[in-house]
Amino acid sequence: MAGLPFCLVVMAGALLLTLKVDGKPFEIHVPVFTFVRLNLTIADAWDTFYLLENVYLIQITIVSFNFGEMSGAGQNPDHVLQGTGLKPEVRRPGEDSTIAPEDAARFLSCHCSGHCPDDATNNTCQTNGQCFAIIEEDEHGDPLLTSGCMKYEGSHFQCKDSPKAQTRRTIECCNTDFCNKYLEPTLPPLTHSERTPHWLAFLISMTVCCCTLICITVVCYYRYKWQTERQRYHKDLEQEVFIPAGESLKDLIHQSQSSGSGSGLPLLVQRTIAKQIQMVRQIGKGRYGEVWLGRWRGEKVAVKVFFTREEASWFRETEIYQTVLMRHENILGFIAADIKGTGAFTQLFLITDYHENGSLYDYLKLTTLDTQALLRLAYSAACGLCHLHTEIYGTQGKPAIAHRDLKSKNILIKKNGTCCIADLGLAVKFNSDTNEVDIPLSTRLGTRRYMAPEVLDESLNKNHFQAYIMADMYSYGLVLWEMARRCITGGIVEDYQLPYYEMVPSDPSYEDMLEVVCVKGLRPTVSNRWNSDECLRALLKLMSECWAHNPASRLTILRVKKTLAKMVESQDIKI
Repeated sequence: MAGLPFCLVVMAGALLLTLKVDGKPFEIHVPVFTFVRLNLTIADAWDTFYLLENVYLIQITIVSFNFGEMSGAGQNPDHVLQGTGLKPEVRRPGEDSTIAPEDAARFLSCHCSGHCPDDATNNTCQTNGQCFAIIEEDEHGDPLLTSGCMKYEGSHFQCKDSPKAQTRRTIECCNTDFCNKYLEPTLPPLTHSERTPHWLAFLISMTVCCCTLICITVVCYYRYKWQTERQRYHKDLEQEVFIPAGESLKDLIHQSQSSGSGSGLPLLVQRTIAKQIQMVRQIGKGRYGEVWLGRWRGEKVAVKVFFTREEASWFRETEIYQTVLMRHENILGFIAADIKGTGAFTQLFLITDYHENGSLYDYLKLTTLDTQALLRLAYSAACGLCHLHTEIYGTQGKPAIAHRDLKSKNILIKKNGTCCIADLGLAVKFNSDTNEVDIPLSTRLGTRRYMAPEVLDESLNKNHFQAYIMADMYSYGLVLWEMARRCITGGIVEDYQLPYYEMVPSDPSYEDMLEVVCVKGLRPTVSNRWNSDECLRALLKLMSECWAHNPASRLTILRVKKTLAKMVESQDIKI
């Protein structure tokens, strides 16, 4: 234990030592200033009393001391593992009493390997302490077993090993000749912080590989599924049909209607038209995709190119347009639908009639209306919506359809100044025979600015088709308001604005619209001049009854259509 620090208890300014002389203990009080040394170690104590040891047999009984950890005292754990050394006292294993040096005159012979002193022969060393065997990790992390002789000083603590050793190690001691040759110490188990980084790297690599494999599998699965669906769609459509040179789109559509199907052009004809269309220029872009001006045999057509992620919207709109008896003069004329491209680059085409005036939104921004133009727009829009909402019974019947995203940007203006309703990607169908509401799978939602109160506060009954019809009527009331603002009366007209323009931001959130429409119960502001004009006053009454908070209080589109028809007739307007 040489080098271990300890503290002596000082009483009344004196050092109390208990000595044993001729086997009889007696106490010596030594002045502190003469012998006391700070940070005194046991080795220093033996040096101090070396002369006394030559004359008397001395046993020092330390009244009170405190050992520090070996590593904390700055000692090297290997310091006492080699060689031999004399000891002033010996403590036998299992005994607490201290014995004199002459009782431990016999030295142990130990096997040494890796810790042999310079004078060792035949891997044998001698010690006055104990034999030891130690296993520890080498610089490569492999176990290394060595053995040798341990000095007496510190052997009691070294055999317990230092918990602060820098490497994993286990030491075992014994006190008979060559006993350490048969010791087999084992390394302690790894703690969480000591785990080899090789295992960590292996786990990370395996995790990355598994995730990559899963991603590749998912991508391959959906790619295979997409190709299978595309092949199914193109089955029996690989050959183009011959369309006579003199046939126009109007002729082809008329022939399809007179054939009795009432569901649009045959698929082969649609595919042939789609392949023969020349794209001219982009004329619009929205959340669903892009709109292009195209030409087929010199005729202008509108080509709606959907983003691949909007496949559900493309499929739904194509399905609605090809519904039996769907064609109407106030609903955008459908021509063809097709899927173009292979591999990762796929285009979803929807080909319709082209209307150069654009949407009602664009038209109202640039054009002011007189009373006749206003009624023409309002009445034609009502006619288109009425055709959608009406169910036609019979063998070749038409289901009732709710638009769900009616707004000025989804209404197009024809050359004759009438409206046609477009963008049916969110439409809902209802057939009274099955009494089921056919809701599209598309993740798209309607436009927040035009949402009815029951849609905003989520009180709409999704299983009741009439609820969707009444939500359309609310949106139609807002469209009427947009039209009326651009009607000139007495030389006065307002600038074009969207509904609630002064109440919500340009891109309102659900919370914004909910606060204005449902909580505060506000509606678009109306100019005082409207009350002074008979036509605008009648339209104001209609729109107010269309955007009522209670859906049951709103007018049906058939009632609105009849009212507007009387107004058109009174103005002698030709539509």
